[in-house]
Order: sequence, then structure tokens, then C-alpha cells
Amino acid sequence: KIPTNVDELWGNYDPTKEPLETEVVREWKEGDITIRHVVFTIGTFKGQKSRLAAFYAFPKSDKKLPGILQIHGGGGVADVNAAVWAADNGYAGLSINWLGNPMAKMEPGDANTDWGALDPTQKHNSHYFTGKPDPQTLDAIESPRNNNWFLLVLAARRALTFLEQQSEVDPAKLGVTGHSMGGKITVNIAGIDKRVKAAVPSCGGAGGIAGKLSGMPGAGVKTGKVNMMTTTIEDEVYIPRVTCPILFTSASNDFAGPFDAMTENWKKIGSKDVRYTIVPHFNHRSIPESAVCTTLWFDQHLKGTFVFPESPEMRVNLKTVNGVPQVTVIPDRPDEVVKVDIYYSVDPHCLTRFWRDAGTKKSGDGWVGNCPLLSTAQPLLVYANVFYQLKKGVVMERRDKTPESYMISSREVICHPDELVAAGVKATDKASRMIDDFSRGWHDWIQLGWSNPHHWVASTRKIHDLKWRGPEGAVLVFEVMCPKDNMLAVTASLNGWGAFPNQPAGGDHSVRKALKGSSEWQTVSIKLEEMLKKDTSAPMTSWETVTELSISRPPTCIVDGKEVEFGKGWDVPIELRNMRWEGGVDRTDVTAPAASTDAAPKNLDETIQKEIKKSFDGGK
Repeated sequence: KIPTNVDELWGNYDPTKEPLETEVVREWKEGDITIRHVVFTIGTFKGQKSRLAAFYAFPKSDKKLPGILQIHGGGGVADVNAAVWAADNGYAGLSINWLGNPMAKMEPGDANTDWGALDPTQKHNSHYFTGKPDPQTLDAIESPRNNNWFLLVLAARRALTFLEQQSEVDPAKLGVTGHSMGGKITVNIAGIDKRVKAAVPSCGGAGGIAGKLSGMPGAGVKTGKVNMMTTTIEDEVYIPRVTCPILFTSASNDFAGPFDAMTENWKKIGSKDVRYTIVPHFNHRSIPESAVCTTLWFDQHLKGTFVFPESPEMRVNLKTVNGVPQVTVIPDRPDEVVKVDIYYSVDPHCLTRFWRDAGTKKSGDGWVGNCPLLSTAQPLLVYANVFYQLKKGVVMERRDKTPESYMISSREVICHPDELVAAGVKATDKASRMIDDFSRGWHDWIQLGWSNPHHWVASTRKIHDLKWRGPEGAVLVFEVMCPKDNMLAVTASLNGWGAFPNQPAGGDHSVRKALKGSSEWQTVSIKLEEMLKKDTSAPMTSWETVTELSISRPPTCIVDGKEVEFGKGWDVPIELRNMRWEGGVDRTDVTAPAASTDAAPKNLDETIQKEIKKSFDGGK
């Protein structure tokens, strides 16, 4: 019988029934932590066994430990650092290798994941999570059991069985976390397996875009048609079943766990204990103040050694005297608050929007910010991040430096144009030629230094916002302080993620600018015709469809008059100030660019799925 809902899909399946037949491939120690490369049985399908490899780590302890299951994303691999991170913090950690990529310390002949007669990656299918049958699917007819998500959740449930059966583990205290595809699996398993006592999905498990915003021009994502996957596989049918404490960690512009989707779909979550930590500006990455919350969440709900503040209360007042929306944030435990940031955006596109800072100021036990708008024809999206002092020791993954604070977020509030007009909101804002004076450093930029300190790059979507969009024919100008000879690469990404559905895909245009070592500020000017497209050298003709601007140090650069390779003594400090537009013709409209016959994908869903597939295939 073809399953038509979650209950029929999982039926009376018992993930503890079949023997694990665990094999320890290798064991070693790091201090008091024992680490094992293990392989165990997922199940027997079509007459063949499917086996799953993983890293299992635990510290020396005289009592039973809570256990954490970590699930990697598409294109990933079991992460020994994730298992060790759990052990460092007093847990037994298991990181599974569902994709079967080579694991750390593997030697020729070592056992790895082997799905036997099945292929849950389904790379041979044009759409990797289809339910259509083929020789490597479970069912011979179209069925949700052929969907790879079903098999991956099943494997994760067997991984929980492995954890609870280890002599070091307290089976009543199991948590699960995962990133990207692992985030979706985390939400799904938390929804159907009551052994999960705490969950932390990262950049996944938000559900599909739904609600009024998805139909707005420029939003890109539209609610899909109902089919057999909608009622059996999609997040929306698992989210209401989640009753354990759950922390959603993601980025404000994430492609796999869209913020707007979570805002809509998590209204129906079954859990009464929910928190959020949403990193501004980023896509599919985190910052230490958000990443540390994963450990803290498990510390609270599996150990009882921490207590999270309640989610910040946020009020958006549209009916103000001057017509400017005002936001008030009332955080729990205000005496412990380090700072509060209020962000707002006017862009319906969930991936390329820029989040403006509302200029937050403290007022009593609350924080207040204003959200001036250029137009009431655009939506207003608002959320807040509250930073609290971190008073306990936490070991970060890969043993990075522990942050001094941790960040939790409010729910996102979305106000649609008709609501703005009805409330009397006025268009009071003005376009600005000053993009960033850098008085707040890289506050409006994305920097990857924490996760990859050897890759110096800073990016912003600020000039995608109509307030800072480049005037026609303008020159991009900024000032640089650089004590030694160096070089910067400036890159503009055009029409990223199909943000302008009636415009052609633009690709990246770049220019390199040599910097002369000096103790004085020097001016860098960039004309449109200097920005050349990769591979074709075609010049840019307009700033209009730029969705992201990046400044980086190229793989080779000039140091003391000589070109040297990346990372060889050239990483000298560089400061920027007064990034602005000069010349050109100011724009008078606040609308998207005109239509083009050479159109980009009309549905952002297609673009997102292609990106997920690329990640799933190792970036190819």
C-alpha cells in the first residue's frame, strides 16, 4: 500500500528491533576522550543489508552520559570534530556518515557506509528526492518510501538506537542536531521519534514557503502543489509532531532553511519550548555567538546545567505620529543583556534581501528602533537579536575560542503593504549615496574569518537595497588605509538567486586594485567598465541588478612590490571608510528593473533545489 501520510509511512516500524551488528573499525584516544570508527546495520532491504559508518566519541566518566547525534548535510561526511565536540562538553557524541564519503583516518579496506541494494543519494535520478521507482529504490512503484529523505531519517533513527545501547550512554537523555540536509532530518526525526529529548536543527527543517509573502512579486518562492510527498516527507507534516524542546539555528538569508518559511510553518510546531538564533546577513553559515547556543541548549535539556532566557518579546507599532514604524524589544532577564540589535528589511526576496539596522536605543527595560521606508508598496520584515553574557565555560567545535556572549532571536514579524497603508505608514526615507562609512566596522557585511580565517573576504547585500542602489553610470568610491603594498579584488554578483525574475542571469563581474603601502588614506575608484565578467571579460553596464558586493584579497597579491601566493606573509591589516557613489544620475523610482526577454528562473524553488543538488554532489 502506498503511504499517504506520516502514520502510514512509518507504520509500526520499530528502530530497535533489528540487531545492530556493530563493528569497531578503529579506536584511538585524545586525552581522556575515546574515539571509535564504527559501522552498524541500518536494516535489510531487498535481501541485502545496509550498513552505516560513524564516529563515536565519549569522555572518561563515572556515570552515564547524555548522548548527541550529529547529522551532516549534503556533500558532507561524518565529522570526527563533531563527535569530539560532544565529548569535550561531557556527552557521548555520534556523527553518522550517511552519504558514505571517505572519513578521517580511513585506511584502504576500512569499512564505510554501504547501502547495499539501495541508493538514498539517488544521484542517478534527475531530481534526487523523487519517489519514482528504479532498480535502487525500495518500492517498485512510485512511493514516498523511494524518497531519499525517508531512508535518511530511518538511518538516523537507527543511529539513535546505537547511541542508547552504548554502555556509556543514558538512553533517556538523547539529543539530535544537524546542518542543512541534516537540519531537515533533525526536525523529521524529532517529530516521529520520542527518544529525542532535545533538538537543534541548523539551516534546515524550516518547511516550505507558505502564506501571503510567497505570492508577492519578487519573492520568487511559491507554495507548491500538494502531492504524495507533501503529506509524507515535507517538513510541514513533521513540525506539528515535534514536542521536545527545539532550538532553530539558521541565517537570515539561508537557502536551505528560509527564515520566512520558518516564520510561517513553525507557528504550528507542537513543542512548547522553542527558541531561535538567526545570524543576520549570512547564508548557510553561523557566528560563534549563535553556534555556542547548540551546546547551551543541550546543557539545559539533557544535563540541567543551563537555563535559556525566554524568547524576546517584539512589538511593531505601525500607527505612529510621524508615520515611521517603531519596534520595541522587551528581552527576558534584561540585566544580563549585552546588546540588542533590531533588523528590518523591505525586500520580499528571502535570499538577497539586505537587513537594515534600526538604530536600536535602550528605553527602560526595552530597546527601541525605527524603520523608515522608501515606499509602502514593499513589505516590512522585522526581527531582533538579543546578546546575553555567557557566564559558563563551553568547548566550541574544533576548539575555537569561546565567545563572551550568546545570541537568541525574536520571531520574525512580516507586515504586508496593505497593512502598512491601512495603518497610515508614510514613505519618509530617502535614497543615500553614502553606502557605508564603516564607523561600525563590518556590521552590515558578511565575514568568513571565524569559520575560515585563511580566506579574507567581506560581502554585503546593501547595494541591492533600493536605498543604496547605484545611480545610473555612477562610480563606486571608497578609501583604504594599507600600511604595505597589497591588492584588493572587488566583485559584484548580478541577479543572484534569480532575484530579478525578468532579468537575465548576470554572473560575477570583478576588478583588482593595487594598493600602495602608506600611512595615509588612499582613494579607490571603480567605474562600471572596469568590472569585467568572469570568462568573457564583458564589462558591466549598470549597478541596477547587483545583489551582492564583495571585497577580498585575491589568491596572489602584491607585497613590497612583488607578487606572492595566498597566505605567504601578505595578510596585513586593511581599513576601509566612506564607501559611496559619485557621479551618475540619481534614480527616482523605488521599483525593480524593467522586464527582459532573457529571463532568469521564474521560481526560486528551482534555483534553491539546484543549489542543494550541487551541494549534495560535492559542489559539482
